[in-house]
Amino acid sequence: MTHIGTQYIETERLILRRLERSDAQAFVDNIASDKEVTKFLAGWPENCTVPAMEGILDRWIAQYPELDCYNWAVVLKKNGSEAIGQILVFYWNEVTGAPNLSCCIGRRWWNQGLMTEALEAVINFLMDRVGVRRIEAYHDQDNPASGRLMKKCGMKYEGMRDWACCYSIDADDEGESDESHWDTVHRDGPSDPAAV
Repeated sequence: MTHIGTQYIETERLILRRLERSDAQAFVDNIASDKEVTKFLAGWPENCTVPAMEGILDRWIAQYPELDCYNWAVVLKKNGSEAIGQILVFYWNEVTGAPNLSCCIGRRWWNQGLMTEALEAVINFLMDRVGVRRIEAYHDQDNPASGRLMKKCGMKYEGMRDWACCYSIDADDEGESDESHWDTVHRDGPSDPAAV
């Protein structure tokens, strides 16, 4: 694995680019001010103002010199440069060495396949250009739409861990999930909530 940091990615309908301080208003308008978008996102302040969002963006932007930082603004090409969402490596799993992805998109752009397009592009980038062998993601058990998104992108349900549903994709995946590292997965817990 060779870290190269957040790079520009272009898909058919989207541009994934580094965050900019000027994204603050769009983040407030499209994400932070909508409780339906933020209710499953950790760390998003309620009633986020533009100055508060600028502070959050400043902290994220300051991480870009670290080559293991991957944090993109999701931009719909036909909207110009307006950020409509975000996708990032939330953290690196200390046991597996795998990146754990997190993403969100403004409600106006739900159910259009845009986050699927973005997540697939990031998975391909991390596997093909960075050389990661495994990617993980979690979602709140009360948010099965995120599980459906992960499945559309080839991720497989691995089970429950505390409040979260666990998904992964391996570079050499042959249809079997590797649950060996999930020592606290509740194997007798609920089945894949995204299957409903």
